[in-house]
Amino acid sequence: MQGFVNLNKPTGMTSHDCVARVRRLLRTKRVGHGGTLDPAATGVLPIAVGKATRLLPYLPTGKAYRGTVRFGVTTATDDLEGTVISQNPVPTLTRDAVEAVLGRFVGAIEQIPPAYSAIQVNGKRLYQLARAGEAVEVPARQVEIYRIALSEWRGGDYPEAVLDIECGPGTYIRAIARDLGEILATGGTLAALTRTQSCGFALADSVTFEEMETACDRGTFTPIAPDKALAHLSKVSLSPEFARRWCQGQRVPLPPASGNCPPPVCVDRDDGEFLGIAEITESEGDRRLVPKMVFLPEG
Repeated sequence: MQGFVNLNKPTGMTSHDCVARVRRLLRTKRVGHGGTLDPAATGVLPIAVGKATRLLPYLPTGKAYRGTVRFGVTTATDDLEGTVISQNPVPTLTRDAVEAVLGRFVGAIEQIPPAYSAIQVNGKRLYQLARAGEAVEVPARQVEIYRIALSEWRGGDYPEAVLDIECGPGTYIRAIARDLGEILATGGTLAALTRTQSCGFALADSVTFEEMETACDRGTFTPIAPDKALAHLSKVSLSPEFARRWCQGQRVPLPPASGNCPPPVCVDRDDGEFLGIAEITESEGDRRLVPKMVFLPEG
């Protein structure tokens, strides 16, 4: 069992819980995930199985979320899971007022992660320090927001904005909810979150645990093939002889038909068997494939 699972994570489970359940379902120990989701969040959680765990660093890094921001409320965790710090009705807040400031979040921005997060400071997780009551200055870091749009507005004493967000790795949607509330002087917290895309996997193509269980019981479950998950990379095909040498760790000539493909590249045998990931070196016009991660075929 080698490959990926595009899991639709249910609410109430940690990412580690999901990995443990996949291990039991597929009866294999070698399972990892491609990006943590908070227990209250749902949506795409990429799971790697078997040797594919070594391919996680080569998956696309972009992510997309649908998050609901509730205004008039602030919490210790910047979502509804935490202790309420303040709660003041803001019935006069409008959709236009929210949309007018969303542009401030687009591009490379400085973001202070939530106090309750897994980021380490002085060797300890921030959530551990927060639970211990230790006051820690959370360092800001740069994240990239490619797109943010308000897709739904719900008015009332505590109005809510549903935001569609496309971003780079390391972005905290809880922090966007908090900062948006600060800019509008209303306070804000994250009321719901669904990850709609991660590591090249989309929510529309995801599977639930129930669907996985049914397929496993029927013996029909098949993980996503590594080369399909890595389709964003260029591909180089090798003859059986060069494929054998490359799998043994040798540098082999880059086939002329490969052109000027940018590294890293997927390597397969000319019969379609996926072999792994390579870098490319060049010296005096001689371009060669350097083994970076050899995914030896079974048998």
